[in-house]
Amino acid sequence: MKIDIQKIDSGEDSVVIRYKELTRDLNRIIGILQGADDKLWGKSDTGSELIKLEEILYIESVDDKLFAYTGNKVLKIDGTLNSFMTDFDDGTFFRCSKAMVINVNRVEALKSLSSNRIDATIEGGEHIIISRRYASDFRRMLRGDR
Repeated sequence: MKIDIQKIDSGEDSVVIRYKELTRDLNRIIGILQGADDKLWGKSDTGSELIKLEEILYIESVDDKLFAYTGNKVLKIDGTLNSFMTDFDDGTFFRCSKAMVINVNRVEALKSLSSNRIDATIEGGEHIIISRRYASDFRRMLRGDR
């Protein structure tokens, strides 16, 4: 990627982005420039959309594709669960299984299950199972030990 930075003495600051393909990195740069560092680009049937992280209920990896679920839409997002957790490691999202991340701020109820698993009910009534591998970390996080 070629970067051209010029200092000007007068006039309005401007940024021009020219691209052949809109990549994940370019979407992040555009989001930062638009003041959207708490937002994420996703693709729907109608095209690309910008969603607020707080609207996301959970993110799931299906067949090596990543999907963000909100109350009323599903958006395909770029990257992996690991990269998402690295990029947005602020305690809002929790890895609850090998293929899923939940927004802990959208959890309405918790229920302990057999085999040390947890049933998390998120807004809208959907049930997400926190696997036994991640359940003890989730309990620590709830206690504030994390």
